Amino acid sequence: MTFEIGKIGVWRPKQLTTDKLAVELEGLGYGALWVGSSPSLVSEIGQLEGLLAATTTLVVGTSIANVWADDPASVGAGYHRLADKYPGRFILGIGVGHPEATQEYKKPYQALVDYLDGLDAAGVPVESRALAALGPKVIKLSGDRTAGALPYLTTPEHTRQAREILGADKLLVAEQKVVLGEERERALAIAREAVRNPYLSLVNYTTMLRNLGFTDEDLADGGSDRLIDALVVQGDAETVARGLTAHLEAGADHVAVQVLGENLDYEAIIAAVTPR
Repeated sequence: MTFEIGKIGVWRPKQLTTDKLAVELEGLGYGALWVGSSPSLVSEIGQLEGLLAATTTLVVGTSIANVWADDPASVGAGYHRLADKYPGRFILGIGVGHPEATQEYKKPYQALVDYLDGLDAAGVPVESRALAALGPKVIKLSGDRTAGALPYLTTPEHTRQAREILGADKLLVAEQKVVLGEERERALAIAREAVRNPYLSLVNYTTMLRNLGFTDEDLADGGSDRLIDALVVQGDAETVARGLTAHLEAGADHVAVQVLGENLDYEAIIAAVTPR
């Protein structure tokens, strides 16, 4: 199965994702809509089906379906319900979330391996699923057992490293937060709050950021300006476009842009990235 997702998509929390938004994004030329905030595929399947039904070409992906929420057999059945009705338009993104949110969180790498075994048994094709991945071991697993990796809250340097691990032929989708068109102080405040809560208190993210060269001082007090600027692109549409393009130049196949704040000018962003 080959997915036509283009180079730019949109990441949006499930509670802010509507059929109207999906139609708008498709009309503007975005290739994919990534439904975020660790949804349960089983409980959210009606929303996902609605997004697919409202559009004709837009690919919809979960980013991510949390493996602790549903068993793989149930997720497999949900996958087939969507993929059979909308072939080539649904990507099952899965992940383990983070230990602070899940009491059951034990040996996350083995949990992923076991879950992928379950998806195999449920007949979910390797090429139709992807894996949330930050560290090298899980990035490699994503390349070995799925279509590729869905890193979140990373930098173009992380994208470069992930591409080296994955090799040339695997899917790499980088999520990138942006604040569009706000003055500097306001933009930085919006960006800092989005990073601080909850990510700077989650060990999988802080470990990844330290591995990228950020210090304890960068991670303290809501994040240094250096850290926030590295994780959230702030500025006009052209500045945002340069930030998204940096991931593509570093090896991403596709960038999922998450717009923070109230300025949701998706038209300006896509026009700056892919001028007509």
